[in-house]
Order: sequence, then structure tokens, then C-alpha cells
Amino acid sequence: MEVEKSLILTTVETHARQYIPERVPERYVYHDLQHTLNVVNSSREIAGYYPLSEEERESLEIAAWFHDIGYDEGPEGHEARSAAQARSFLSEREFPEERIQRIEACILATKMPTQPQSLLEEILCDADLNHLGKKSYWERCSRVRQELVTVRNIVMSDAEWVDFELKFLHQHHFYTAAAKALYSKRKQKHIQQLMKQKARLNPDSPLSALPPIEVLEKGKKKKKKNKSLRKGELNQLNLGRGVGAVYRTTYRTHVNLSSIADNKANIMLSINAIVISITLSSLVPRFGSTPHLIAPTILLLAVCLMAMIFATLSTRPKITEGKFTREDIEQKRSNLLFFGNFYNMSLDDFHWGMMEMIKDSDFLYSSMTRDLYFLGIVLAKKYRYLRICYGIFMYGLIASVAAFALVYFLK
Repeated sequence: MEVEKSLILTTVETHARQYIPERVPERYVYHDLQHTLNVVNSSREIAGYYPLSEEERESLEIAAWFHDIGYDEGPEGHEARSAAQARSFLSEREFPEERIQRIEACILATKMPTQPQSLLEEILCDADLNHLGKKSYWERCSRVRQELVTVRNIVMSDAEWVDFELKFLHQHHFYTAAAKALYSKRKQKHIQQLMKQKARLNPDSPLSALPPIEVLEKGKKKKKKNKSLRKGELNQLNLGRGVGAVYRTTYRTHVNLSSIADNKANIMLSINAIVISITLSSLVPRFGSTPHLIAPTILLLAVCLMAMIFATLSTRPKITEGKFTREDIEQKRSNLLFFGNFYNMSLDDFHWGMMEMIKDSDFLYSSMTRDLYFLGIVLAKKYRYLRICYGIFMYGLIASVAAFALVYFLK
């Protein structure tokens, strides 16, 4: 099921779809809007195999929309211009500075030779060259060749072009396991086809002169083994994706249940406050003339007061120390996913702790598991107090009505 796009993402997409066709010259037949759309879709596809947060997915997609927008002023330094345009566009809309820096880093990471430093940067670099492992390779490849002619006046013969592509494909490698599993097989087929073209264009060229392709020279058994490895790799990535979905669903369920509990508590507080207000204004002033109403009225007020106490207890927040030491983080005893555990920490310590947790998947999942456990403990406490509250209100109201009825019959 497709997640509804955020307002900023919709705004960025609309801007890119209008800006690129209008401002990037038509001679850039490869770095056009279609290339940007391919990168956006590929980044979504690769990101789908990793348990990224919604903010990370949004930042990645924004970077994909902006990554080549700097071609409006030419290819040289377009990454820096693209990052600068992204910063200007997002800053005007008061986008968080930390996320702007992350988006800039992703865009700058696509500069050749690529040297990504984070998972998001790796995903964008792989998405930027996803056509190397897709059926669209030959069509996009011809556009690259055409763009070299129209923009840089570089004209190559067929043999030179095949050598150029072979060199590029051999030097290139996908960074993420997901991209390797999704695109490597077809990329190797493209290399094999280029080698056949090279042999046809230059029949006198010895095979030893061709670039070595170990993967293609290991025979059918090795191919089957590699295919199994790719399937296993994808299964492992799908498992990680499934685990992420489980955690997201469970977190959402916990939040919804907590919201339901708070709403129920608010209902009880409102009803009992109204009953107490009416009782104090209507019945208490009549105690002098109708003393037989004193006992049932006090019972009703006591019931309402007790119900309000337990409703309040169910919504009362618990204050924690709000601080973990670096030793706790190194020993993986901390849970930095809940604000009550870090609000007294310095920004540097918190940032360091989060980076340590993100780098260690076991630590990350362990923290998420602990967080879910304590959320469950809090929910159980909320609903226990609510059950007592509703019990007091229901049975107490029955007893109060019975008491009022009894005094009227005995009067």
C-alpha cells in the first residue's frame, strides 16, 4: 500500500517536474526529467529493503528529485549547485537544518568518483546508475553517447564507445546489498553483450585483451550458485524489510492504544466533573431542608471523586532521570528511542549514542524491542487504572441511584 506523500515531498516533486523541463537545456538528453524519475523510483525500490524511518525515506526522495537539477548551468559542478538549490528551496520552507545537511550530503555523494559515507548516500548513488542493471540500459546508454556529442563535442567510433562502456561498467560497483541483488545479474549480461560487440568490431583483438570478467567465466554451476546467493541475499533483505514493518506496525498499535486510553480517561474526567458540579449546585444547598439526601449525595460525590482519581492516574506521566552515560551505550544497556531517557543528555552525547546504535543492527533492534516492552508496561498500567475507574463509576453509580431510591421510599 502506497504511503500518502507529505506536503514538502509533494511540493518538491512539483517543483522538479516543472523546473527540469523548463530550465535544463534540451541538449541534455540523458540528464533529463526521465532520468530523475528513474532515480526517484529506484531509490524507493532500494530503500524498501531497509528499515528506514519515514523521515529518512522522505529525505532520500527529496535528494533524488534535486540531485541533477544543477544541470541548468551545465555539467561541471552540478552536484554542488544541486545541493545549493535544495538548501535554498528547503530553507525557505523552514525545513529542519539537520535534514537539509543530510540531503546535501546525499546529493554531493553522487559526484564521480562516488564515495558515499552513509546508507542513504549509498542508496542514492546506486539509484543514480540503476540503468546499468536494467532493461533500459541500451536506451539510456545511447542517450549518454548522444549527450557527449551535443554537450562536450566528444565523438567516438563504435569500437571506442564499446571500450568506454566496458571500462565504466568494470570500474563501477553497487554499494548496497539490495542494489547488488536487484541489478548485478543484468549488469553482467550487458558486459557480456558489450564484449561480444567488441569481438565483432575488432576480430583481431586477442581474448586476453578483453577486460577480465571472473563472474562470467566460472561456468554454469557457479552461475547457479551465484543465483542462489542472490536469492538468499534478497530473502535476507526481505526479512529485514519485514522486521521493520513489524516494528512500525507494533509502534503504531501501541500509540493508537495509548490514545484510546487517554480519550477514555478524558471522557470519565468530563462526565464525573459534570456530575460533581450539578450535585454541588443542586443537592448540597438543600441539605438543611432535606437531610435524608445527605448520605446518598456524599456516596455519589465519593464515587465520582474516586473515578476521577483513577482516570487521572491513568494519564499521569512518569518522570525519569533522562540521562544515559557513554558506558551504558557502549554496554548496550541504553534505550535512546524514548525522550524520557535522553532529555538531560548533551546533544553531542545523544548524537554519538544514536550513531553507535544505528551502526549496530543488533543494538538498534534490541533498543526497539526494549522500547516496545516498556511501552507495553505503560499501556498495561493505563488500562488497569481505567478498568478500576470504570468499575468504580459503574457500580458506584448503581449504588448511588439505589441509595437515592431507598431514602425516597423510607422518607
